[in-house]
Amino acid sequence: MPATMPKQRPLNAAVLPGGERGAAVPPQAATAPAARYGAGLFLRVWRSRWFIALRSFAIFVGLWALLAAWVASPLQLPSPATVFDAMVGLARKGELLSQTLISASRLGVALLVAAVIAVPLGFAMALSRELNAYLDPIVELLRPISGIAWIPLGLFIFGVGGTLPVFIMTYVAFFPLLLNTIDGVRDIDRKLLAAAKTMGVTRKAQLVHVVVPAALPSVMVGFRIAFASAWAAIIAAELIGSPSGLGFSIEWYRQLLMSPKVFSFIVLIGVVGYLSDLVLRALQRKLTPWAEGLGIDA
Repeated sequence: MPATMPKQRPLNAAVLPGGERGAAVPPQAATAPAARYGAGLFLRVWRSRWFIALRSFAIFVGLWALLAAWVASPLQLPSPATVFDAMVGLARKGELLSQTLISASRLGVALLVAAVIAVPLGFAMALSRELNAYLDPIVELLRPISGIAWIPLGLFIFGVGGTLPVFIMTYVAFFPLLLNTIDGVRDIDRKLLAAAKTMGVTRKAQLVHVVVPAALPSVMVGFRIAFASAWAAIIAAELIGSPSGLGFSIEWYRQLLMSPKVFSFIVLIGVVGYLSDLVLRALQRKLTPWAEGLGIDA
């Protein structure tokens, strides 16, 4: 009688305590958690804000390349590759950095001046009906006037130089800061002020510890809007009234018919504006973490 060979335990059978064999584990079951984790990671990356922005930029550049190929005129619309080569050359010369710093310094001065004037005035107009009655008509009269409309008059007053762009940017940034400050103060929950009065908090302490923190999210939103408006206005101001800066560089290379360099500075303006807004959003979330609960977009 032939000897019987002992049954071999399947390689994927589980060994229980005491030497007993459990049910076999299918290979698919062993890899399922890893597959689920990989799929979840892919979905998180795919749906992340930065990856969505990256896909949007890729689509934009692709459409730009197709349009440039259809136009077939580097003078009218250079391709993204040509513009990138021009940007590399300008960056090696240091021209991109130097002109950006000039425009950014003017922007910083304008935003500082606008904030110093607009924010305190906004608090005062929101807290004083009489002052608001006097100043609101003037604000609403000047607000619709574009900052570019003041360039001809500014050329007579300030001449060609760095003062005119600062004046135009200050004017443009002033109104978003002022109006958002007023709205922020007026939208304060009256229950907070009533509670502070009940506890015997002085008017000055209410302003510092209740009014300012409650209005700060709206002020930060106004600052972001003011930055975007001023950054757009500086280009128009520097095109005409400045011997340096990003706007001046665009006009200079336009006269020389160097379209790739013109587009290089246009792209740079967009990139700087986008990155600056990301920084301001992060700063807003840092300074006003309670804004999300108030429904204010950060």
